[in-house]
Amino acid sequence: MSKAISLRLDDNIFTETQNILKKIQVSRNSYVNDAIKYYNRAMKRKLLEEQYAWESTMVSKHSLEINKEFQEIDKKK
Repeated sequence: MSKAISLRLDDNIFTETQNILKKIQVSRNSYVNDAIKYYNRAMKRKLLEEQYAWESTMVSKHSLEINKEFQEIDKKK
């Protein structure tokens, strides 16, 4: 199922897009759909990177504490 949207583009973006569409012979609709799909994938990847970075900092704090505990156990042996 498709949804219709209204879209306003800056003049220079519109002109550049029209020139590209003439060269690659793709409909504007397909071009915009592909562009949004690409951007969505890029944004999902960025959001995951940010989440992994945050989780990594949370885990690293605990890892340091656990390392200290293991060092204390090794010292007692």
